[in-house]
Amino acid sequence: MSRIGVGLMGAALLVYLAVAVWLAVMFFAVGTPVSIGMGIALIVLAPIGAWALVREMQFGFGADRLGRQLDAEGGMPEAETELTPSGRIARADADPLIQRYVADADAAPGDWRARYRLGVVQDAAGRRKDARASIREAIRLARA
Repeated sequence: MSRIGVGLMGAALLVYLAVAVWLAVMFFAVGTPVSIGMGIALIVLAPIGAWALVREMQFGFGADRLGRQLDAEGGMPEAETELTPSGRIARADADPLIQRYVADADAAPGDWRARYRLGVVQDAAGRRKDARASIREAIRLARA
């Protein structure tokens, strides 16, 4: 199912780029300073948006691949504490658990599995920014 969604996002990206270029050409054809400025903005902003989407897709594919591999190896962290109804780790339990996984990741700086597990725990604790950084580091380590 998710691969279909990614395919649709890729197709939507191509349509978006084609429409942005077409609109930019139309703005340039009008020839007024404002329309030329709009055309330049479309030519500059469309590739930036495409780049951001491609980077997010690369992150998602990499994280999914590592997650499936770690799960197949039986290495995903188990829920050691009570979870809130939203599936997050309770605040009181989050800090000690995260500190333990940080220590594990720091003890094995080249191990992508430890860094990925840290990211999973950080995400379960609601620390998305830290989780993304940890999983991004795990992807980098797995490539090396």
